[in-house]
Amino acid sequence: MHTVLIDYESGNLHSAHKAFERMAREVDAGEVIVTSDAEVVAQADRIVLPGDGAFPACMAALKGQGGLYAAMREAVEERGRPFMGICVGMQLMARLGREYEDTDGLAWVDGEVVRIAPNDPALKVPHMGWNDLVIDAPHPVLDGVTSGDHAYFVHSYHMALTTPGDRIAHVDYGGPVTAIVGNGTRIGLQFHPEKSQATGLRMIANFLSWKP
Repeated sequence: MHTVLIDYESGNLHSAHKAFERMAREVDAGEVIVTSDAEVVAQADRIVLPGDGAFPACMAALKGQGGLYAAMREAVEERGRPFMGICVGMQLMARLGREYEDTDGLAWVDGEVVRIAPNDPALKVPHMGWNDLVIDAPHPVLDGVTSGDHAYFVHSYHMALTTPGDRIAHVDYGGPVTAIVGNGTRIGLQFHPEKSQATGLRMIANFLSWKP
């Protein structure tokens, strides 16, 4: 069994790789591989898509990696491989991104990625630092995680959902800001689990053990 972290030159994967390796050892989940090889992604048991930067640039980079985009979609959509998107990787799950220019997403979640607009002028964008999760719906990846547990965020855009049932958790930042989305075998985290201490590591372990 192996989990792949997709490397499409859109973020530093070192800390994420180490966190997934650590938790894979703890739950006996096999090997964790960082790869940009479409064939390796096609054969993966679990797929993780991190991402830092702007939505259009990340989508262009993902599609520009020699079959990687198609291999990922086939593995998740056709073979039902468990998928986790992190930060912009989560945003790419949306139908549309509106950062700088309108850009089609994966359309795995019916929503649009829009700029955060706090109703308190004292709150600055980007939303950066620790915030408390509010759990909206149960999910196996949240086993042992409760409302009030905190996670580490760095982002200026979030997903505005057309289908509220796809929102698993949010945080309050001058209004609700989407923190976790998901449906089927797919889950997306707006925050960085590898930087979110015990809460994030617990989610990584749960994902590695998840059998949807």
